[in-house]
Amino acid sequence: MANRIESKLIPALFEELLNERFVQIASIDHETGGPMINALSWVHAKDESVILFAVDKRSRIISNIEKNPLIALNIIANETCYSISGSAHTAGRSSGEVPIELAIVRLAIKEVRDIMFYGAKIVEEPKFDKTYDQEAAEKLDAQVMNDLKKH
Repeated sequence: MANRIESKLIPALFEELLNERFVQIASIDHETGGPMINALSWVHAKDESVILFAVDKRSRIISNIEKNPLIALNIIANETCYSISGSAHTAGRSSGEVPIELAIVRLAIKEVRDIMFYGAKIVEEPKFDKTYDQEAAEKLDAQVMNDLKKH
């Protein structure tokens, strides 16, 4: 994307967001008015203009977007770093198939920017491991991702 600005996800980025992966979300803290960054993994591109993500229903992210819906999602993919910004709102709750109560958040994309500094590329994307029971983690991840795809 070479520092271009797009109004929706490019095909390669859309593909990256069809599966669980590490992303960061920046929102405005509802109490302090300052920036807040959180890490997420339950994200899903509904289409080129909408990203859904799931967070605990008590997450501070929910209070933040209720007061100020403008957020940015940061993802490292395709050897670069992207900022995906737009307006977010709670689109529902997780179904009974998910054993924890989650809020489903819908991000309507306004802008996608390649924000990598000039003359560089990412040579290794971030990776993470779940630190609790691997079987339980895989089951929960599958339940949440399936639930996201239904919204």
